[in-house]
Amino acid sequence: MPTAATPTSIPLGSDLAARVQELRDRHEVFDALLRFAAGQDLADRDTFLSAFAPDATLDFTQPARRFGAEVPVMRDRASIAEILQTLAPLDTTHTATNPRITFDGDRAELTALVEAQHVTKAEPHRHILLKNIYEVGLSRDGDHWVINHMVIRTVWHDGDPSVLFGDG
Repeated sequence: MPTAATPTSIPLGSDLAARVQELRDRHEVFDALLRFAAGQDLADRDTFLSAFAPDATLDFTQPARRFGAEVPVMRDRASIAEILQTLAPLDTTHTATNPRITFDGDRAELTALVEAQHVTKAEPHRHILLKNIYEVGLSRDGDHWVINHMVIRTVWHDGDPSVLFGDG
């Protein structure tokens, strides 16, 4: 008669432990991008700022120029936080997919596709949908990863650019 299997402990040898750490790091790297997105969508400043190192940079110049606007590279967490004020009159949803991550010790590079929908609260029929490629450099900060630099490039859009960039 078969007996019930008893759980066994699998020793975490160096190879298995390293693989588990790599998977955890991959999750944490992508989570930094998700904190950036969720912070905007939920208007949650703490979540938003937790994604960034204090001296992080965010480059949104290509999408701005594409629509006739000038936006300087944001050069620290305080200037990046101003995004939340800019987005206050809007409802946003961000969907991040296709993450590609490479590691170099306590540094990582991430590329991902992000679809960003922006809808005016006052006139919900007005929107702009952006499909962007994000290029992100990160570093380990304890058990988590934070963004050191981010470059956003718009591939295509649908809708009214003035929703996000004004009338130029």
